[in-house]
Amino acid sequence: MCGIAGTYRWPDGKLVTDRLTDTLAHRGPDGAGRYSHQAGDGEVHLGHRRLSIIDLSETGAQPMVSDGLVLTYNGELYNAPELRAELAAGGVRFRGTSDTEVLLEAWRRWGTDCLPRLRGMFAFGVFDERTGELVLARDQLGIKPLFLLRRGEGLVFASELKALAAATGGSLEVDPGALVASLLYYWVPDSRCAFREAEKLPPGSWLRVRPDGRTERGRYWHLKEVAAEGQERARSGELPDLAAIVEESTRRHLLSDVPVATFLSGGLDSSWLTALAARHQPGISAYTIGFRAEDARFEAMPDDLRYARQVAARFGVDLHEIEIAPDVLDLLPRMTYHLDEPIGDPAAINTYLICSAAREAGVKVMLSGMGADELFAGYRKHLANLLALRYQRVPRPVRRGVSAVVDRLPVATSRRGLRSVRFAKRFLSFAELPEETAFRRSYTMYDRGELLDLVDPDLAGTVEDVLTEHADVYRDNELDDFVNRMCLGDARMFLPGLNLAYTDRSSMAASTEVRVPYVDVEVVRAAFAVPGDRKIVGRQGKAVLKEAATSILPREIVYRPKGLFSAPLRAWMSRDLAPLVREVVHDGELVRSGFLRREALQRLVAEDASGQRDHSKHLWHVLTLEHWYRSATTGAGRDTHMAA
Repeated sequence: MCGIAGTYRWPDGKLVTDRLTDTLAHRGPDGAGRYSHQAGDGEVHLGHRRLSIIDLSETGAQPMVSDGLVLTYNGELYNAPELRAELAAGGVRFRGTSDTEVLLEAWRRWGTDCLPRLRGMFAFGVFDERTGELVLARDQLGIKPLFLLRRGEGLVFASELKALAAATGGSLEVDPGALVASLLYYWVPDSRCAFREAEKLPPGSWLRVRPDGRTERGRYWHLKEVAAEGQERARSGELPDLAAIVEESTRRHLLSDVPVATFLSGGLDSSWLTALAARHQPGISAYTIGFRAEDARFEAMPDDLRYARQVAARFGVDLHEIEIAPDVLDLLPRMTYHLDEPIGDPAAINTYLICSAAREAGVKVMLSGMGADELFAGYRKHLANLLALRYQRVPRPVRRGVSAVVDRLPVATSRRGLRSVRFAKRFLSFAELPEETAFRRSYTMYDRGELLDLVDPDLAGTVEDVLTEHADVYRDNELDDFVNRMCLGDARMFLPGLNLAYTDRSSMAASTEVRVPYVDVEVVRAAFAVPGDRKIVGRQGKAVLKEAATSILPREIVYRPKGLFSAPLRAWMSRDLAPLVREVVHDGELVRSGFLRREALQRLVAEDASGQRDHSKHLWHVLTLEHWYRSATTGAGRDTHMAA
């Protein structure tokens, strides 16, 4: 796992590439490399920061140069042993044992046709000295990031957006559409980028640039097609063997020349991965978090530690417990810097602190249960949208009465949050809406009217564009299964836009690699071969996954109430962050610039303070957006390497 960067026919390319690569130092503290060559009437410069995980010797160093091909690569190939054997049988002689060399030789043999054969997470740039062409590629599901920027016939790329901002000297303009999208979702969709000129290479795609200025783009993997194929398999009535598929993926994800540990929340997904990992690596370490007792009480958070300890004891896992009582005032700007774009999910803090603790203990690689909820319908929103279909059949007068009663209930007292009331209010906000609109409202921050009230009136058209984009992506499928339509929407938007994005940035900020065995091409194929009525059974989400996990986990773990990989936001907002919220609402840059309306923000604060509505998530995101915006528009922090 590493940081990659480069320029192609770009003014001052060497200097810019050096700056790009230096900005990515936290992604690869174990080594640095540079490469330069002519590209037509210009030059190509490639940079690399190395986090040594497989083949720790110099034969794994990058950029890797071999017989006219040059590779700068960020990722892991879990089927590298099989590809190596196939290439060796065809006459390839390998110098070392790295998957980087396997990828380079696979590219030499098959070109872009090698991409659908790769099983792993990756983003890379490969340069051909003979043709002068540079190709950029990104993994099937968008686990690893790749940002790029084009000007004329020149191109610059990097693993992180902050590197592009630093290398272009602060000349990038904020894209209001991305900020509006960020307000809606509390993250920026993978289809958008926070700076106007920059873009993200889409998952499952590649881009070729030639010295004559021509470019070519291609897609080698389509999630929509995988889901359609899965539906056809599901109609046969034969379910995939999920227990075997998840175990095989977990085993492959343990491939490493350095110690591997796991996240262990005590929930189903991380517990199953940890149990499977312990089967193949006895005594493996795991890391779990707890919160200050008063924060957990206020938030009515479940006691996940009890379950994590039970799993660790049963499977001989070396459990490390970390109490999170963070100085959020200090962490907020640091996390905003590392997250690259305005991402308002406080789970990023948890990931960063866990990875920091693991790194201090000498661990470079962690396994995460990320992705199972999206692919197997494990979120409350999936069940809630299904229940909404039944609720719509309740007589209208009864629904009006229920709504009136719930509307009057408080979401919190002075001493604790009332989670069930919060859920009820959330449910009623979308339960009577059409399918796509209801699904969007079930996990986003605002409805159309609230979003229009919050932002500059001149951005009304942008708001409509953002909402239309969600509708277009959600409806772009051939599935007749409601649950799998939701899972596909999540796998295309929520997973790469939020969960994989913050996991990559937060872990790499601590110089650690996080692997996601559920976000594996074979697991994904299996997930969409499971019909929705086997994913949600009664009121049980992820039912088919739970059934498979009982082959190794005790039922108490498998069927426990769903935990939360989140943070006690209401507690933080009412204590640690209250003064900062007041400052941002009254005199923040977003308000002064006119992007956000002060009156709308004041209304959010007042409703939250009264206990009638829970806006803690909204206000946390406004704080992250404010910090990001200040840095993006003033340059403050842009060239600062905040301590990890």
